[in-house]
Amino acid sequence: MKFKMQDKQNQLIERISDNHLVVGVDIAQQLHVARAVNFRGIVVGDPLAFENNEDGFASLLKWMEKLQRLNKLEAAIVGMEPTGHYWINLSKWLFKQGIEVVTVNPHLVKRNKENRDNTQSKSDKKDALVIADMVKNGYYAFVRNTSESFEILRVLMSNRDVVVKRLVSTINQLNRWVDIVFPELRQVFKDITGKGAIATLRLFPSPMELRSLKLHDVVSGWKSIMKRQPGLKKAQLLLQLARKSVGTRQALEAYKFHLEQLLEEYDLAVLQLERVEQEVKDVLKQIPFAKKLLAIKGISEISLAGILGEAGDLSGFSHGNSLLRHAGLHLAEASSGKWKGQIVISKRGRSRLRRFLYLATMSLVMNNTEFRAIHTHNVKVKKMKKMKSIMKLVGKLARIFVGIARRNESYCADKVQPITELVA
Repeated sequence: MKFKMQDKQNQLIERISDNHLVVGVDIAQQLHVARAVNFRGIVVGDPLAFENNEDGFASLLKWMEKLQRLNKLEAAIVGMEPTGHYWINLSKWLFKQGIEVVTVNPHLVKRNKENRDNTQSKSDKKDALVIADMVKNGYYAFVRNTSESFEILRVLMSNRDVVVKRLVSTINQLNRWVDIVFPELRQVFKDITGKGAIATLRLFPSPMELRSLKLHDVVSGWKSIMKRQPGLKKAQLLLQLARKSVGTRQALEAYKFHLEQLLEEYDLAVLQLERVEQEVKDVLKQIPFAKKLLAIKGISEISLAGILGEAGDLSGFSHGNSLLRHAGLHLAEASSGKWKGQIVISKRGRSRLRRFLYLATMSLVMNNTEFRAIHTHNVKVKKMKKMKSIMKLVGKLARIFVGIARRNESYCADKVQPITELVA
């Protein structure tokens, strides 16, 4: 593996010829800064500050063409950090102009800032020069230009994350409200977000109101907004607990107002989540190999969308290990001489991709026969720690996904792990 990575590094360096103008761009919200070097790392021309708009992008291109003409350079390559979202528009614009765009790892940029002047100083001009040096030295990755479907998935899944955070926050606040105003409600409904509990909070926002009601009042209220009701026993228990509730009796009107707004926020978040997940499912239908991946028992549409949204077209990866590296799930070792340090996951990659690969693997271990058998074998026979087994299975899942996408073949359970191997 080490040899392969070194070989890849050499190939990236060799791509930068003596005819290349190597440009590094420090990305900002409004004003970008560009520096240029040749293949030997010698600074070419003066720095350029340009705005984040069409005119600014055009000035960058004009500046590059001038430097190429003055220095008799025929090719150009532009590197930038893929942090935030401000780099996306510039990279797409340059790509349309026929300029090769690559990305550099922000962690490496931070570590390489002392290479030029042996100081810890920071400036936009220095950062741009550091990026150009990294590209010249082969520390870059290609920008993956995939079909629009994958970008749509990325945007939708990012939107979903925002909605889920709001929903979780609202649920936490609802639980806090119940703890203060009507803690006994949990004896009737274990889940506060269940249909029965939410309906009760809408109809009877405090135990004080329930105390004056009869059994049929509660049941009739439930029938007015629910097709299937909790039943008479729960209605009776609800009234009994309301009469002896220890919940606060002060500021009830304010608490009721707060509950009303919480329920409005809850309804909105639930509706938005349903809409965005339906959009995700519709987009997945447009991706040729997605149906084959969803045929794997245990793979959900949401987890697959999260993986494809972050990774893009899986058929573009040479191997499953490339996908792991993209996610930051490759191994990093610290050793010196006879001393061997701990081998850990690098986490130098897309965090959301790591999360969905992990969640997909956990779902497979619970629902997929083949993955569950391998996990059991790893833990009980090989005496492997559970988390280590899970991470090995993440790697297997990555290889399966890339293999199916590249060869456009269906999932074969026998290829995952031969029965004879597990028995042995």
